[in-house]
Amino acid sequence: MPSQMQRFGISDEDDGEMGMDVKAEDEDDDDEDEEKNMETTSVVDMHGGVLSVNSRYMNQQHYQDQPVTPVGGARRCRPQEEKERTKLRERQRRAITAKILAGLRRHGNYNLRVRADINDVIAALAREAGWVVLPDGTTFPCRSQVTRPAGGATNTALAASVSQIPAENAPSTSLGCISPGYKCTADYSSSQSKTAFRPTSSPYDASSSGRSHTSAMLGDGDELLNDPLLGVSVDSVDDRQVLDAPIKLQERDFSGTPFVPVFVMLPSGVINTKCELVDPDGLVRSLEVLRSVNVDGVMVECWWGIVEAHHPLEYNWNGYQMLFQIIREMKMKIQVLLSFHECGGNMGDEVCIPLPNWVTNIGRSNPDIYFTDRAGRRNPECLSWGVDKERVLSGRTAIEVYFDYMRSFRVEFNEYFDNATISLVVIGLGPSGELRYPSNPVKHGWQYPGIGEFQCYDQYLLKSLRKATEIRGQPCWARGPENSGAYNSRPQETGFFCDGGDYDCYYGRFFLSWYSQLLVDHGDQILSLAKLVFEGTSIATKISDIHWWYKTASHAAELTGGYYNSCHHDGYASIMKMLGRRGASLFFANSEIMTGIDHPLDFSESIPHHPKGLAWQILNSAWDAGVAIYSQSSFPYNGEDEYTYILERAKPLDHPDGKHFLSLTFLRLNSLLMERHNLIEFESFIKKMHGHAGSQYQT
Repeated sequence: MPSQMQRFGISDEDDGEMGMDVKAEDEDDDDEDEEKNMETTSVVDMHGGVLSVNSRYMNQQHYQDQPVTPVGGARRCRPQEEKERTKLRERQRRAITAKILAGLRRHGNYNLRVRADINDVIAALAREAGWVVLPDGTTFPCRSQVTRPAGGATNTALAASVSQIPAENAPSTSLGCISPGYKCTADYSSSQSKTAFRPTSSPYDASSSGRSHTSAMLGDGDELLNDPLLGVSVDSVDDRQVLDAPIKLQERDFSGTPFVPVFVMLPSGVINTKCELVDPDGLVRSLEVLRSVNVDGVMVECWWGIVEAHHPLEYNWNGYQMLFQIIREMKMKIQVLLSFHECGGNMGDEVCIPLPNWVTNIGRSNPDIYFTDRAGRRNPECLSWGVDKERVLSGRTAIEVYFDYMRSFRVEFNEYFDNATISLVVIGLGPSGELRYPSNPVKHGWQYPGIGEFQCYDQYLLKSLRKATEIRGQPCWARGPENSGAYNSRPQETGFFCDGGDYDCYYGRFFLSWYSQLLVDHGDQILSLAKLVFEGTSIATKISDIHWWYKTASHAAELTGGYYNSCHHDGYASIMKMLGRRGASLFFANSEIMTGIDHPLDFSESIPHHPKGLAWQILNSAWDAGVAIYSQSSFPYNGEDEYTYILERAKPLDHPDGKHFLSLTFLRLNSLLMERHNLIEFESFIKKMHGHAGSQYQT
């Protein structure tokens, strides 16, 4: 028997803790017969409340089936062997519970205490599903889920035999007076979760399948239930009560909400490689249409490969001068993206704009100026951060090249800064203008959802690694991981990223810290200079949303991209701290609003991706550091569902600090957007972003 107990990993020290549990087990065994005869059926919707309760024998057995206690309070004697079996069953249950808790801590990002029990597990799952669980166990739906405007309707089947529910367990209709400290599940979860705030569930989070005809079986009986307030009706079909709830939702009223300007990014090819404006007349017509629907401005990409194309320090801004003049005449604002990377070869790229010719000429003789993978393949999409302080670019360092370019832009368009026509300057810090390593290049065969590869094998970054290992006193660590897989590997296929892999050993933690710190230092150096150049104007930088494999312990795709964001380490806090120190904002292009909608990536359930979880971790990390957020859509989107998603994300309902996006940049101007029916929806969307009431969406 002791050997069987030890098999479940429970020591004898826990025997004392089991005393009360074993006594309860004895009493439960006495009552098993009564429980088996109880015919109680309940269906609970975690997002809406109790669906139905059928308890035909609850009241009768409550009084008729009371267990008879022998005279004098004596209990029947139980053999010692049966008590040992009871203890063994309890140990087995605890062992299973321990495994469940370990899995949730490791893979679910649940903040559970070390000695958590099954009640903590149930409470964590209930909170994630949108319920409020108070410390004493009282549980009820979040106020934002159960409060519905008069005349509105719900797509959640909400009906119950309320008279059969004990009064002490029935939630109050006014949830605001239950507990001032926990208005909704987001308020309670925020004190324990990794992120500071989780958005409350909204009616718009329902999937498209959830908008189909909704009905629920309510149990036996002839009584019909009709609720005019909820718009719910119950009919009888084959002696069963069927609840039919209308599916149309009353839209959230955005009138009076903060003003969030809306920008539209112009096509990458609006300026050709000769720095000439392409189709000025067509551009004017498009801008007139955008202005007619109250678009606040446009975003323009200023390509390093066009402006400084042929010789160092020779800048040609002619095409951009004409473009900015047209935009100013339209009385629209301008957001500028200074792009120090090439365009072409990645998802969404429509034109090919390489790095300046004089840079590529240097790269032919010294390919180590580019990022390099373990196989020695070079990536000319942008310069390696190893040359930030190396004078390999015609006598200048990369930092000096970027500074000279930014200073030339400021001098050329100084009048646009003085009259605030240019409202924001986004500094490109890596591939696609994002602060990350080019760990998933399509030109090298990467396909979603591959984990990517580390990009630290050029001679300059390897020299930095060797220096770091010498300081650490471990010169044998001057190498990249040898078991990290290939571009299209999965985490569990590698020895470095698998559960319990080398990413969490001493060498792995050292390497990932060095790798991610290079990213932070690169951004810090360039943004410190940008702050000087663009004094008086907001500056920002882009962070990528590498959301695939987010639900794994290692977060492999984020690690290769330079974000040390494993389950044991916050990879974004140091970046946000750096942005706050330099007075820069976050320009976040995220794809979480596209989940559940037509998406160019395969968001199948087989991939442990979590765009929403990653987005809210990054956003809350920025807000906690006092960093303002500008948002950009990751992919073109048009239509009701997409607009509703971005509205809810741009202006979170009941955010405890009233945080919201400072602007939204729509990616990008295209023929689909210019169609009449899309423009009507776009105009209604802009009104809501501006804090005005818009026309209701039709289901």
